Amino acid sequence: MNRAIELAERGKGWVNPNPLVGAVIVKEGKVIGEGWHECFGGLHAERNAFKNCSESAVGATLYVTLEPCCHYGKTPPCTEAVIEHRIARVVIGLTDPNPLVAGKGVELLRKAGIEVVTGVEEEKVREQNRIFLKYITTGKPWVVLKTAMTLDGKIATCTGDSMWVSGEQARKVVQEMRCTYQGIMVGSGTVKADDPLLNCRLEGKVRQPVRIVVDSKASVDLESRLVKTAADYRLVIAHTMKADVRKLEHLRKSGVETLVCREQEGHVDLLDLSEQLGRLGIDSVLLEGGGQLNEAFLRSGLVDEVWAFVAPKIVGGREAKTAVEGEGIARMSDALVLHRVTVDKVGEDILIKGRLAR
Repeated sequence: MNRAIELAERGKGWVNPNPLVGAVIVKEGKVIGEGWHECFGGLHAERNAFKNCSESAVGATLYVTLEPCCHYGKTPPCTEAVIEHRIARVVIGLTDPNPLVAGKGVELLRKAGIEVVTGVEEEKVREQNRIFLKYITTGKPWVVLKTAMTLDGKIATCTGDSMWVSGEQARKVVQEMRCTYQGIMVGSGTVKADDPLLNCRLEGKVRQPVRIVVDSKASVDLESRLVKTAADYRLVIAHTMKADVRKLEHLRKSGVETLVCREQEGHVDLLDLSEQLGRLGIDSVLLEGGGQLNEAFLRSGLVDEVWAFVAPKIVGGREAKTAVEGEGIARMSDALVLHRVTVDKVGEDILIKGRLAR
């Protein structure tokens, strides 16, 4: 099962919004086939493992990280393939919460006379598929708040200069994150201040994230790099009814997708935005916003995970921007606390990762 989990990881960034799945076929103590779900719309892990078998799989054991599907989607049901290859035993890491599966795959296999074992390394598989599990059960994307700050908590100097807070190795990790998560999000303030491109700049074959700008009035400059590259990299502007109709028409002519959201206190309602992104099939978002947008997401309870890069630099400044702004929390006992915290060194920077409890 651990080998199957390892194989599943190879689909990271390519299978969304599908789960990461790996499969290993063992016969008489020997691995005869391996596979993983390689890309969205492609063969599932089980069918790839059967395709790669070095000999007949009759009587073998199939180890698979997630319950085999039993419905027609982009590909035929994997339960059919398991039964056709006359597998004797199936060992499953995690049963699939997708309502189209949800135990039905296990039931079909058992009815076919196949022995089924579930719950093997379940927590590891659950952790690996945390994005899919949230998306399939709530319809909302997994949100990772990523920030790069100095030792004194600043994301830019008092003049607004932010090039570069973190070092080269940390910036490479961020590029890897951009091709892992389906969407990358900033606010209108970041677009005006930095004129970012928000694409993944790694070499080789990469999947570009959907660029999302939270901009209640759709005020983004038509000459910005984001708008000028909308034909090359997908761009979504989330706005409210306050946006100018003619401006929206110009944006759409430039290839920009516009997404009208409910208004909350004069801004885009982030819960409505989250639900709409889920309906668009966006299962994960890398939040690279400024302090205002970060605070709004935290206050809305929509952040699942935090990646904070801390550089060994001090800049000071009363007016220098911080990673989370807003009015702030009055009592330390009410602070948002990260759990499952890990600390790693990335070049000269420190990376602190953790989850926000629900």
